[in-house]
Amino acid sequence: MSLVTLDDIRLAHKRIGSYIHWTPVMTCAALDRISGAHLHFKCENFQKIGAFKIRGATNAVFLLDDKEAAKGVVTHSSGNHGAAVTQAAVWRGINATVVMPENSSEVKKQAVAEYGAKIIYCAPTDQDRQKNADDFIAESGATFIHPFNDVAVIAGQGTAAVELIADMTSSGKQLDFLLTPVGGGGLISGSCIATAALSPDTVIIGAEPQNADDAKLSLLEGRIMPVKKAHTIADGLRTCLGEHTFAIIRQHVSQILTASEQQIIDAMRLVWLRMKILIEPSAAVPLAAILANKKQFAGKRVGVIFSGGNVDLDALPF
Repeated sequence: MSLVTLDDIRLAHKRIGSYIHWTPVMTCAALDRISGAHLHFKCENFQKIGAFKIRGATNAVFLLDDKEAAKGVVTHSSGNHGAAVTQAAVWRGINATVVMPENSSEVKKQAVAEYGAKIIYCAPTDQDRQKNADDFIAESGATFIHPFNDVAVIAGQGTAAVELIADMTSSGKQLDFLLTPVGGGGLISGSCIATAALSPDTVIIGAEPQNADDAKLSLLEGRIMPVKKAHTIADGLRTCLGEHTFAIIRQHVSQILTASEQQIIDAMRLVWLRMKILIEPSAAVPLAAILANKKQFAGKRVGVIFSGGNVDLDALPF
């Protein structure tokens, strides 16, 4: 049995619908010409908290019973998920604590603080993240909301693909490909479940930085490969896959493409210049992968989920 079903995603959409935006699907003639494909961008950069993460976090927080919720929630995050959990906790009227790596971007640190979280800073390792979260849970009884390896989070993230496919269908179009960024795998996992059920002929492809290509290696090796020291501008994609997300990816994802740091920067800049919208580096990775593999997508209708738009404007690479 699947860990997450289309019914779970539909219930999640109903549960969180009054809190999130049904984000627009945008096109760009210039990017179509440059790529040779017909690109349809699901703009989660316009989402609440500026990223798709609000979907999964809100679903997870509102699935807690009142006794669990009263003790608050805790998570670890480099930024977007922490902000999302905090905002969802505010909506639920409960406390949120976020364990953040010390090297998280300043704009994301500030955002998490402004949403009202208690922040615990830690060393930039998965082990230190989890230890700090576990220590807080032991003393407070708070519920841990995992950034991606959680069925409620995966179901919530899948609502973005449900919306994208619904908007495409209403315009009489079907996607040949759907690309999402891959970090921990929550977004692509939820997208897999939704797409396999609603648009089974659509090929699902992941995209990640060459400098953090653990998902590609994991898919090739058939087991989770530990993330190497990942020095990448796509800070949201430095995380290793989880057992739940990897199981779904193995079943549904045909391929994971990678992009170099310069290709990611160039793709982000291209979107800013041509579409006049703000996306963060992690969101640019799928477009970078498409532009690096034009022959594969030539003439095809391609959906791309722009995962977020939280950029540190004081640390731009261009």
